[in-house]
Amino acid sequence: MKLRAERDDLADALARAGRAVSTRSPLPILQGLLLEVEGNRLTATGTDNEVTIKTFLDVEALEAGRTVVPAKLAADAVRKLPSGAVSIHVRDGEVEITGNGPKFTLRAMNVDDFPRPSEEPVDGDVEVEGDVLLRAIGQVGVAASTDEARPMLTGVLFEATEEGLRLVATDSYRLAVKDVPGVSTEGARLVPYRALRELGRTIGGGRMTVGLGEREAVFATGTGKLRVRIIDAAFPNYRQLLPEGYPNRLVVDKEALLEGIGRAALVAEDHIPVRLDLHPGGVGLSVIRQEVGEETEHLEADYQGEEMTIAFNTRYLTDGVAAVEGDQVVVETVDPLKPGLIHGLEGDTFRYLLMPVRL
Repeated sequence: MKLRAERDDLADALARAGRAVSTRSPLPILQGLLLEVEGNRLTATGTDNEVTIKTFLDVEALEAGRTVVPAKLAADAVRKLPSGAVSIHVRDGEVEITGNGPKFTLRAMNVDDFPRPSEEPVDGDVEVEGDVLLRAIGQVGVAASTDEARPMLTGVLFEATEEGLRLVATDSYRLAVKDVPGVSTEGARLVPYRALRELGRTIGGGRMTVGLGEREAVFATGTGKLRVRIIDAAFPNYRQLLPEGYPNRLVVDKEALLEGIGRAALVAEDHIPVRLDLHPGGVGLSVIRQEVGEETEHLEADYQGEEMTIAFNTRYLTDGVAAVEGDQVVVETVDPLKPGLIHGLEGDTFRYLLMPVRL
């Protein structure tokens, strides 16, 4: 196998595929990248047997073939070479990486030991604007859990609705729902968020094909493909958590609220909530930490409803407000003990339900 390509393009392709590689894998072969040259295209594949990432790059192919190289070392070696053309040449069990003078010689790994990447077709492929899907995933992903003991909470639910595609995530303390109209899908699949957050950094935006199969989800663009196992677990019945209406409604400038919460966070810790004192004409923000001090301020806003004080986890509140699109945020409440709903002023395609902290 022998190829030539621009350093930056090659380093980028190797690094993107390498994001699926686990350096802690007990199997040495899973710390490698499978490189395949066919025609004038290089395909780099990385996998941890749960997530598989393929990246594509047009190269000057001097000799077809395939090999496996240490993922991180190969990507770093290419990146450290001088700018310009870089060549990779495999011969006699060694991989030579050269560019404008310097040369790295790496020992090739056994290509026959590399897991055969799944090419199982996935029915029901749909095309979406990748940038739109990536933004939607980012909005709901903040609510996904990282607790592997509860796998059903570590994913994002892809669910078909009459209007299109709905994405849902929850860690049991908060719930995020995002509707993407006009995307026709079928059924519901639970996709690991740890794989979804790699989409933008591995296969990019642009036009994206999404396939949701019984066992795998596949996301593909012109620059790569990400394939991940579906989570085989029942997602919570989130619909029963969404109240039909709220008697109290606050409309406030998004940036002003984020800045206010940020100042409160300087005093708060994870276990200390920020209090929202809701009253006509605005909202008061306050944090009291006995051994340190307190922070209080008032934001002008439009509030309709009964005066009340409700408290939220500072980081969770920040995540929800930051995910709202638009310049204004709506915070709707029932009472200090029931979840509050956060969304934008125009439209309700994104909703963020947050449990309050008992005072």
